[in-house]
Amino acid sequence: MAAEGNEDMGLLQNFERRFLAARTLSSFPWQSLEEKLKDSSDSKLLLDILEKTVKHPLCVKYPPSVKFMRCFLTELIKKHEAVHTEPLDELYEALAEVLTVEESSPCHRTYLLPSRDAITLSESTAIVSHGTTGLVTWNAALYLAEWALQNPVAFTDRTVLELGSGAGFTGLAICRACRPRTYIFSDCHSQVLEQLRRNILLNGLPLQPDALAPQQPPESDIPDVKKPAVKVTHLDWDHATAPELSALQPDVVLAADVLYCPETILSLVRVLQIISGGQKDSRAVDAYIAFTIRNPETCKLFTAELARVGILWEAMPGHDQTLFPYDELCEMEMLRLMLSGSTIRYTQVWKCRQFRVSTYYHKPDTRNLFQQ
Repeated sequence: MAAEGNEDMGLLQNFERRFLAARTLSSFPWQSLEEKLKDSSDSKLLLDILEKTVKHPLCVKYPPSVKFMRCFLTELIKKHEAVHTEPLDELYEALAEVLTVEESSPCHRTYLLPSRDAITLSESTAIVSHGTTGLVTWNAALYLAEWALQNPVAFTDRTVLELGSGAGFTGLAICRACRPRTYIFSDCHSQVLEQLRRNILLNGLPLQPDALAPQQPPESDIPDVKKPAVKVTHLDWDHATAPELSALQPDVVLAADVLYCPETILSLVRVLQIISGGQKDSRAVDAYIAFTIRNPETCKLFTAELARVGILWEAMPGHDQTLFPYDELCEMEMLRLMLSGSTIRYTQVWKCRQFRVSTYYHKPDTRNLFQQ
């Protein structure tokens, strides 16, 4: 009985996490639900799923799209009708209520942290909206956040600069669980920046002035030890200057799912190179770049460009994609880069080493390149 109860709890949590994050319906554990319904004559499990999804307090306060809720309830009703002949009134009542609601955009996605704390984002329902892909959360952002939550010491009491923050999930997760001293969100698209600010405030973090704006003296000498200093700045990788980037002085640089075309890669490497050469006292900066491997050639270009400018890197060991509800388990990768004022002197050395980018994506080489 205990084992069966644990299985039901695991199934409920899976539905809860995927529903609140509005993941694709095909990623839900429908087959496991069907098997459970066949073995039971009552409707308790379905009622519990209803409480964990459509009737969840977070769903009521921050609802996902109406279309998503309608399709979810329709599928849930199909699973019930396939096994039981008696209708379950609560399911039909929930669907009828959803059908009376008008669709609004943007909608919400809520992600549960291991602590059961929640991060809620206002997101677009379209992959491309207002000419940008930055209004939705991509799988690499979940992957990077998952690693961060498992390695909080990499961010504790440090200044973190995120490049291409998008909807803001990775940064909000780190701010909530890893206690950075300062977190700087950045992007170049006006709509993305506007939504990003809304999402930061939505999750209870106070915003400080633009990281690149003249700084005002603090109102109090007593720091808020519970919350990091959070800033949002406009950062165009093609036009960012050395003085602008040097003013940020990050200890850690992050980026997720930004390797999607050659032009973007060249711009990203340009920024990384400027950051590398602009640190005071030749202070080394760790950079973590997470991405979904869609086109290996694009990824090879990134590592080749890193080699060209003399930025050392290593492939990070993979980790289980279990904390957050991914739409699908796709191939993910994360690189750790070492940015320092001494980058330039490595350039010719790395050119002579015939950088092994061609073998990297077929069989990841996880040697610590920093020690070579």
